Amino acid sequence: MFLLPLVGRLCAESRVVPILKAIDENYKMKKDIRAEVTLTQQRAGQGTKIIDMAYFRRDSDDAFLIVMNAPENEKGNGYLRVGDNFWMYRINTRTFQHVNRDESIGGTDAHSEDFETRKLNELYGPAVSSGTEKFSEEMLGKVPVYRFEILAKVNDVDYPRQIFWTRRDNNLLLKQESYSLSGTLMQTAYFLKFTQIEGRYVPVKQMFIDEFEKGNKTIVEIANLVPGKLDDKIFTKAHLENLSK
Repeated sequence: MFLLPLVGRLCAESRVVPILKAIDENYKMKKDIRAEVTLTQQRAGQGTKIIDMAYFRRDSDDAFLIVMNAPENEKGNGYLRVGDNFWMYRINTRTFQHVNRDESIGGTDAHSEDFETRKLNELYGPAVSSGTEKFSEEMLGKVPVYRFEILAKVNDVDYPRQIFWTRRDNNLLLKQESYSLSGTLMQTAYFLKFTQIEGRYVPVKQMFIDEFEKGNKTIVEIANLVPGKLDDKIFTKAHLENLSK
């Protein structure tokens, strides 16, 4: 187990926990949604790769489906998550592979957790030093933010330690640094643009910078967000196979 020893006993006046709960509440959609997603991947020495995807999400049972539309060599590949099960589908072999939540999407710096409802308060707790949360008030550019550190309470997370910068006025997450167990900075994420859907702020432009392999980054852009009830059959292996034909 990689649980870190620095997660201290929380006091009743925790400032971090309410922010984590607010982020979780904002990310949970009241209705199902469908959207178009573009991943722009830059690899050092390899140029730029653009992936277009159809995206379907239902938060009532932690389900989402992704199917690739472009480029041609990725067309028909996809990902399906329902509850605790997450599968990757490859059209060339017509097979599903059970994968972990930290699986990269299309080989990019985006991962499963970037497309699902967040459960930060269940997965993480405040980092504490000498009985005090690692929490401060700062400026991120011209925006007043809270900066705080969180540590994993469970094993099933991409990164056991993270640092967040959230807006002071509405708790929106603007910047996120993700660290390995050894303390190495692995990824920096920026949440660059939001839109409001059904009373929730949805990040529609994000940038993920690979800090381990310098020069690599992925930009995620979400467009044509449409809320509304989705048919149960969408979140099935059979439907993903059918979309891939």
